[in-house]
Amino acid sequence: MKPETNKVPVSLEVEKSKALIIVEIIEYVPDSVVIKTIIKKTTGNITAVSFDSGEKMEEKTSPFDTFIQIIDGKAEIIIDGKTHLLETGESIIIPAHSRNSYKANGRFKMISTVIKSGYEEVS
Repeated sequence: MKPETNKVPVSLEVEKSKALIIVEIIEYVPDSVVIKTIIKKTTGNITAVSFDSGEKMEEKTSPFDTFIQIIDGKAEIIIDGKTHLLETGESIIIPAHSRNSYKANGRFKMISTVIKSGYEEVS
């Protein structure tokens, strides 16, 4: 049985006003999920995440919509029990309050974008 996933948070934001290649700012780490903050504000955040093969993130929910972009590899994203297989270049929106989890059948990298403002205007 594989031990619990090693989550490696990297909390420094990326340098502003400098061009970058997003897929290169986060590395794969054996037996780990690596999370690097790109922007973190009270109104939302953008993170880059890498999953080594066989890793997963347990089911969770968020009070906000989450936009996921796969930037390398193939990901299995489960939303309310339905499996979505995404490849490099594909994206999906995880609706607010939906149960969701991620699974790496092979290594993959993604960008997660959450925008928290504007919900007060939605009826």
